[in-house]
Amino acid sequence: MIIMLLSLAQNRTMIELLDKKHNRNEFDCGKGLLNNYLKTLAGQDIKRKLSACFVLADKETDCIQGYYTLSNNSIPLSCFPEPIKRKLPQSYDSIPTTLLGRLAVDKNVKGKGFGKILLIDALRRSYELSKEIGSFAVVVDPIDKEAELFYERYDFIKLPDSEKMFIAIKTLKELFE
Repeated sequence: MIIMLLSLAQNRTMIELLDKKHNRNEFDCGKGLLNNYLKTLAGQDIKRKLSACFVLADKETDCIQGYYTLSNNSIPLSCFPEPIKRKLPQSYDSIPTTLLGRLAVDKNVKGKGFGKILLIDALRRSYELSKEIGSFAVVVDPIDKEAELFYERYDFIKLPDSEKMFIAIKTLKELFE
């Protein structure tokens, strides 16, 4: 973790909310859907309060090297694995969660650990927010098998009968406290 943070400092990068100053045009993660979202839709979603978009950007050039989005979400109680469902209040039809909607890294910086750094930042931010706004878990909906394998490495659990995965806030508490 410390090595990755040093790498961020050496690369003159920081994670911050997407702003007009950030250069979105050069971003290319190799996945058209994720590129298009950042370039054409993220700003609109922010204005409409549909999601918050955080970018890993070079401080000098404002070029985006990676990004992720967070928003409120809920998952039907019936979608959780049985052992977890039994521990949740049956009076809830849906369980409040945080959606990590998108996470992408530019092809030019792949392999440098930026995806992991973005994920850790998103999970830490989600955990901190859960102290003030109820959220049982962070949920992701991997875009493809590569993304699914990425989240599996960080102990995300697949929801039965769904492509979605989650990590409980309780697990994040153990990591961050």
